[in-house]
Amino acid sequence: METSFFEQNAPKFYGATTVGERGQVVIPAEARRDFEITPTTKLLVFGSRGHGGLMITKAEDVSGFITRATGILARFEEMLKMDRDSDKGSK
Repeated sequence: METSFFEQNAPKFYGATTVGERGQVVIPAEARRDFEITPTTKLLVFGSRGHGGLMITKAEDVSGFITRATGILARFEEMLKMDRDSDKGSK
């Protein structure tokens, strides 16, 4: 049976962890398996002091996102340039 889009993308609670004396936390084993986090995986930690939240994500995923977003922005800028150029020609 196929899983729905919601089932594939719904947030999942993996458990709780405690910050140790040296500021370290343990990522639950199931989360490490699901996200393919190994001892050499680079993680980035983001936070918002005003909202009290932290986010941990794989560095490679952020890098891929930035690469894709840069390509999309370049295409968008080209479309805007073409639109401006066509506006100049119609006046």
